[in-house]
Amino acid sequence: MSGSPVDGAPADGAGPVRPLGADPGLLRIGNASGFYGDRFDALHEMLTGGPLDVLTGDYLAELTMLILGRDRLKDPARGYAKTFLRQLEEGLGAAVERGVRIVTNAGGLNPAGLADAVRELANKVGVPVRVAHVEGDDLLARGGWGEGVLTANAYLGGAGIAAGLRAGADVVVTGRVTDAALVSGAAQAHFGWRPEQFDQLAGAVVAGHVLECGTQATGGNYSFFADHDVRRPGFPLAEIAADGSSVITKHPGTGGAVTLGTVTAQLLYETSGARYAGPDVTARLDTVRLTEDGPDRVRIDPVRGEAPPPTLKAGLTRLGGWRNEVTFVLTGLDVPAKAALVRGQLEAALDAAGRRPAEVRWTLARTDHDDADVQEEASALLRLVVRDADQDAVGRVVSGAAVELALASYPGFHVTAPPGRGTPYGVFEAVAVDAAEVPHLAVLPDGTSVRCRPLDASREVARLPDPELPAPLPAAGTRRAPLGLVAGARSGDKGGAANIGVWARTERGWRWLAHELTVERLRQLLPETAGLPVDRHVLPNLRALNFVVDGLLGEGVAAQARFDPQAKAVGEWLRARHMDIPEVLF
Repeated sequence: MSGSPVDGAPADGAGPVRPLGADPGLLRIGNASGFYGDRFDALHEMLTGGPLDVLTGDYLAELTMLILGRDRLKDPARGYAKTFLRQLEEGLGAAVERGVRIVTNAGGLNPAGLADAVRELANKVGVPVRVAHVEGDDLLARGGWGEGVLTANAYLGGAGIAAGLRAGADVVVTGRVTDAALVSGAAQAHFGWRPEQFDQLAGAVVAGHVLECGTQATGGNYSFFADHDVRRPGFPLAEIAADGSSVITKHPGTGGAVTLGTVTAQLLYETSGARYAGPDVTARLDTVRLTEDGPDRVRIDPVRGEAPPPTLKAGLTRLGGWRNEVTFVLTGLDVPAKAALVRGQLEAALDAAGRRPAEVRWTLARTDHDDADVQEEASALLRLVVRDADQDAVGRVVSGAAVELALASYPGFHVTAPPGRGTPYGVFEAVAVDAAEVPHLAVLPDGTSVRCRPLDASREVARLPDPELPAPLPAAGTRRAPLGLVAGARSGDKGGAANIGVWARTERGWRWLAHELTVERLRQLLPETAGLPVDRHVLPNLRALNFVVDGLLGEGVAAQARFDPQAKAVGEWLRARHMDIPEVLF
């Protein structure tokens, strides 16, 4: 669908500045989706709930790219998030009536296909719109990625989005851009920032990072959820100013809350060190300051930026093999002995079959309680997970062995679900590619293409030295209690690594946390991290520590390597661990 690219276009795909709202000094950007499967009616709610200039939707994640890749194998015309079209059918009229531009990465592996589908939908509902799309991120055809790669996509920046909006697009569809680029690209178009205005771009990137996961910024998945009514949190929006500063808020009357805590939690989510690198700018998270700006309003100001790295992150997904799972329920007395019995029986059956899977993993979750009033509370779960490149090695040979033990093993034998034939699992890998070799193209509403070239200036991302820690609290009495009584946490995944952001609610709490929660103490509290590389980053302005644990998630979420494959609850596990906490913090 794309035409010939226009050579020599500047790095931002620039044209004349086209303010996207009535106020050229302010841009209101909302979010209506944090993942493929988020609340369906959010798009309509955001369009009708209050003033807005741009509405974004984030549909892509590492696992989503694998799912879309499998869709594309079945039908080359697929590969995009179909839910977006159904949402747009309800919301397109409201968007045009209110003058709200829509920017989404729902294009996935086929942004041109989704752009065509949006045009067809617009004709169907009688609401004509101008549609642009961004392409060039799909690197699969380049080859050289190794055997079995299903998708290969570079994470593009916001320049293509800015070019589409400046050309008058009402809807801009992208493939794999960074999540924050949906916001920073719109801000570039509105304010006319030059590519070297790093502070302004960094401010928009940080605002975009806060918005990208939807209601996680308004009380969803929040450690101190009991402080607010989060039964149906509203989706967030950012009021971005020309200098890159922003205020995070939400539409009036919607649920949830926007507080220093909810914004801090989202800032820490799926990040690592103080340098937050992206295709357009490296934002310095150590410069971020948050201040209250009224009810449900948190100001982010200032944010400093640096030149982006010379490379782009590219995500590769492949089908890694086949997996099967059986969960045995062990009830009542002698749980360890029951687990040893069935494990020994099944291991012997696998050996006798001569088709032992390449990986066999057992975990015992002691969910049982003594003298329980409810049978489920008297039961523990013994989980068997097997993986192999050959489906037959994890299929009947495993499920048959488990079923055949039904009348010949521990008393009370049963499983949570009948074992199956095995299912495919995926592997995610991140690699670096030269930014100059990725053809970042904006296909404008008239069909012409603009090539968005990377900046000549770049800067390698180096770890910043840790800042000076605050003065420790004076020695005083302590109480043995859960860490979560005085600190919040949010955790997430990046490939095979997990990040665990932890922040203190008070300055005194920070003075204790910064000295007490070391890498060594983290390993003691979370034994699963023992033996894995752990890096601790200190962010004093946020009163926060961010731990990156390499290898905790194996080959990534698609590989389903552990009980919590995306590390979503690792932070809450940490908060539940007991420490000797100073009495003055309670």
